Amino acid sequence: MKIDWAALGSVFGVSLGVTVALVALFTLGVVGLTKKDSARGGTAALAATGAYACFAACAAAVAYGIHLIVA
Repeated sequence: MKIDWAALGSVFGVSLGVTVALVALFTLGVVGLTKKDSARGGTAALAATGAYACFAACAAAVAYGIHLIVA
């Protein structure tokens, strides 16, 4: 049995990068929701829209990952 270390390293690197990006995106969504509570007027609407966009991007990335696993 021979292990392709380059492919294993590539999978590890991509997985680490995507995980860090998703956590950062989700964190931005949570921060946007907390800013919405303290903001007034148009800034609150902008913060809420940005937060929901971050959550939608996280959901899309998770759905794509599930699609890759199932397909």
